[in-house]
Amino acid sequence: MSDAELTVEVTGPVATVVIRNPARRNAMTAAMWRQLPVLLDGLEADPAVHALVLTGADGTFCAGADLGDLDELLDAGDASIAVAAEERLATLAKPTVAGIQGACVGGGCQLAVACDLRIAATDARFAVPPARLGLVYPAPTTRRLARLVGPSAAKHLLFTSELIDAERALRVGLVDEVLPPDALAARVAALTAAIAQRSRLTVAAAKEIVDDRADEERIAWWHGQVRASGEAREGVAAANERRPARFGWAPPADR
Repeated sequence: MSDAELTVEVTGPVATVVIRNPARRNAMTAAMWRQLPVLLDGLEADPAVHALVLTGADGTFCAGADLGDLDELLDAGDASIAVAAEERLATLAKPTVAGIQGACVGGGCQLAVACDLRIAATDARFAVPPARLGLVYPAPTTRRLARLVGPSAAKHLLFTSELIDAERALRVGLVDEVLPPDALAARVAALTAAIAQRSRLTVAAAKEIVDDRADEERIAWWHGQVRASGEAREGVAAANERRPARFGWAPPADR
């Protein structure tokens, strides 16, 4: 029986998906790439889950794709199971935060970049290694990386396969915050708890619009949800009364 798996832990409104493959520094196997979209489908459908954390077990985020499954990944090209898992993570309707410690390389970096926010420990290390391996990085993955860090930094990572530290990752915009390893879990927990308390309507709409996945009709739909839901009235009332807002919007099943 393989020890490679993804596990889910739910604490209050926050679900944590943990990458586990101790023999390969949490490298993603083909089975794990296939498992991820299924887990995400379930978490998106769960109304009790408001935010998601993606992290790795035992002080390592993810050392990439398990190259024992290389032929399967190569044959598929941009239609690979890795790209499908990345796209499902990127389009999850709920906010996602990557908590990164240790190696975040190749497929691990691919998953981190697909999250909305990335919080790293000072011991985190990042690399995008296709040029060292003779691979073509998938086009959706390459574009997502370039949107995040800009063309020059993306080309540097892709051309050199250089391993960079957390401080440099912060400077180029690959991560949003860097903390000591012993402070990482608490910061990720505090951040996701804060996000989970905000209006789910606002957060979901912002994610779609920032990611350029909302056309004019969809944006009008979001504004209609504000009017119909009473979220703004509750938010303003809470601010005036100096109390926490009691937001109640949930995505309709047919949206």
